[in-house]
Amino acid sequence: MLTRRRMLALAGGALAAGGVAGRGVAGDGPALRLGVLQFGTAAWELAAMTALGLKDTDGLAPQRFATNDAGRIAFMAGGVDAFVSDLLWAARVKAEGRDLYYLPFSSAEGAVMLPQGSPIRSLADLAGKRLGVAGGALDKSWLMLKAAALKQAGLDLEAAAQPVFAAPPLLAAELEQGRLDAALLYWTFCARLESKGFRRLVSVEELVAGFGVPHEPTLVGYVFDGGFARANPAAVNAFARASRAAKAALAAEPGVSDPLWAQVRPQMQAADDATFQALRRGFVAGIPRLSLAADRAAAAQLYAVLAQLGGARLVGAAATLPPDLYWTSEGAAR
Repeated sequence: MLTRRRMLALAGGALAAGGVAGRGVAGDGPALRLGVLQFGTAAWELAAMTALGLKDTDGLAPQRFATNDAGRIAFMAGGVDAFVSDLLWAARVKAEGRDLYYLPFSSAEGAVMLPQGSPIRSLADLAGKRLGVAGGALDKSWLMLKAAALKQAGLDLEAAAQPVFAAPPLLAAELEQGRLDAALLYWTFCARLESKGFRRLVSVEELVAGFGVPHEPTLVGYVFDGGFARANPAAVNAFARASRAAKAALAAEPGVSDPLWAQVRPQMQAADDATFQALRRGFVAGIPRLSLAADRAAAAQLYAVLAQLGGARLVGAAATLPPDLYWTSEGAAR
């Protein structure tokens, strides 16, 4: 059984590895206004921090948003100091002159999902099929899927299949109701469908490997305003340590971490235990395990591939990752 003392010991070990044991994120600086998606995976991590006593409420001021776009607007307008976004967006906006830094959060990505009894067995079988696509025509996963289908089967998915672009909840519902043959979805929707018997045709991780990138980089992260980060490095570093500590406690063996996950579960909108367990496994699988240098190197490799696939419409003027995009405990990685 996991006692509070045991949970704090796990968290303390992660904090000590970061150089400070048991310190909250407040310090002596201003509150860190952090934008998170309501019920998003960052909200799960914040719930774990609270349960473990890792964050001082005076030093972290979470603000919940209903959509990712709302978080981006708030960040760009100065309404929050940090929020969760994807690496491509951060790199593009940084290259366009916005002062920001990126701190890796999760490498969990999506997959092409199929009904359990689907006859589809390969990318070639998607020809003529109604294929739902989350994220739009320039979504990184869609671009990689198209390139993989062309490479493996000589299939132009855009012309040969029937792509349907829409929001992930709608696509998941359409797939469940049999109005789509397959759907490229974000990982949380994949996990929910898997708990209902749906299966994966190909994962984004497999697509990444197919382009010669040996390790999947962390494509979702905390994006910090550059001015705030440089003025308050202790607050950013303390938050980074708390984030690592929460992940370490959540990734502990099931018998140890079960009580902590029970406190996180209200944030997960898991209607049943099968869904809860699928979401839990997906979150743990997405915890970054590469060093920051290795993560950045993998991201640079994948970014170069995506820049070639999507061109300026996807990445803007930056054909390579900005050199000072990543934040380290010493500041920006250059």
